[in-house]
Amino acid sequence: MSSDTILPIFDDLDEARATVLKRRSLNEVEVPAWIMDSLEKLFGERIMPAEAVTRIIRSVREQGDAALYDWNRRIDGADLDDLAVPEAEIDAALDQIPADVADALRLAARRIEAFHRKQPVTGWIDAGAEGSLGQLVRPMDSVGVYVAGGTAPLPSSLLMSVIPAQVAGVEQIVLVTPPGRGTGQVPPVILAAAAVCGLRKVIRVGGAQAIAALAYGTETVPRVAKIVGPGNLFVTLAKQQVFGDVGIDGLPGPTETMVIADGSADPGLAAADLLAQAEHDVVASALLVTPSRALAEAVSAEVARRMEDLSRAEIIAQSMRSRSGAMIVRDLPQAFEVANEYAAEHLCLLVDDPWRWIGAVRNAGGIFLGEGSFEVLGDYVAGPSHVMPTGGTARFASPLNVLDFVKITSLIGLDPAAVSELSRAAAVLARAEALTAHAAAAEARIGRG
Repeated sequence: MSSDTILPIFDDLDEARATVLKRRSLNEVEVPAWIMDSLEKLFGERIMPAEAVTRIIRSVREQGDAALYDWNRRIDGADLDDLAVPEAEIDAALDQIPADVADALRLAARRIEAFHRKQPVTGWIDAGAEGSLGQLVRPMDSVGVYVAGGTAPLPSSLLMSVIPAQVAGVEQIVLVTPPGRGTGQVPPVILAAAAVCGLRKVIRVGGAQAIAALAYGTETVPRVAKIVGPGNLFVTLAKQQVFGDVGIDGLPGPTETMVIADGSADPGLAAADLLAQAEHDVVASALLVTPSRALAEAVSAEVARRMEDLSRAEIIAQSMRSRSGAMIVRDLPQAFEVANEYAAEHLCLLVDDPWRWIGAVRNAGGIFLGEGSFEVLGDYVAGPSHVMPTGGTARFASPLNVLDFVKITSLIGLDPAAVSELSRAAAVLARAEALTAHAAAAEARIGRG
């Protein structure tokens, strides 16, 4: 590995697989000392994050709103009179942000809705000679959407999570988001995005306590059927612990982009895309895979040059040095082997004729075709939800979509003749499983057609 540049270059794929390409489970996350110190201060003893989350969830289940007010004070320094944001404050938010931001939110919302309305989500009933079989598709009754606070407000995540649920027909959508540290105020741009979606229930609470409230309900927060939306380590651990009592969209980890580029790629644009990813978080991954070492060196140089002018340069530098890198491969087919093995959240194809390579992609949250269809457009206004599978879960998971917010119910309505005939086979299989009550129930229907 060449580590004398801001973006490390790996000539040895095995070394890359052992470092920046290595996947780690949630249980293997290395907890920074500052988090352990803060937990010790909060709980009076040095406990691991998972234990802290267990205690927070228990307190919310037992004490309801009182626990939420307490955690808001202790964690966010927010002493609130009411957890719910007044509807008048939501309505007024669009007038408190710049007009061009409001226009961009509306544009994004229209495109996200239009994209998801094209998704086929249909029930069916096959009425044949034996009766009817089919499936009913029904929206979930209620959904909780978590929108993170942290170092930057993310109204785009609100739109990307709420609108697919609305298209699915979910009637009750509850938004939870952390109160502003020390102020208790939700950023106006978040409330403006809520107004664009027509959301009326915005709750000022974050972290594990917000997940617990959505999972079990409090005096202010209704219990929901499913919780969606990425958050920090404590949010993810809380979703893991409440799963089964409530549905979840997944256990998202740090965001990631993999760029496959050939010698035709513009080093400046490749660098811009990697920098955009790295500024999310110090644990974000920005990865370049290319058969051209000359391109890798040019991209690395562009990263170093452009980074100095960016507002989050310190975050970018940490991400680049610890979680990012450029991998040199033999050719493009090998690049796609690496990509399928890694199963990136975002896979960007900066290659000549990117459409030619779609068939080579088996595992990816989203494919971005060419230098013009760059990942940042997907973050905001392209249309598909930017809530995509991370941590290698693109091997089995999908971006957030309408299907995440519906349930399928099987429909069985056979006529008596079919019931009589099929009951014979059902009884045979039941006795093969030593389930004699099952067999008896089937045999009672034989000859009744």
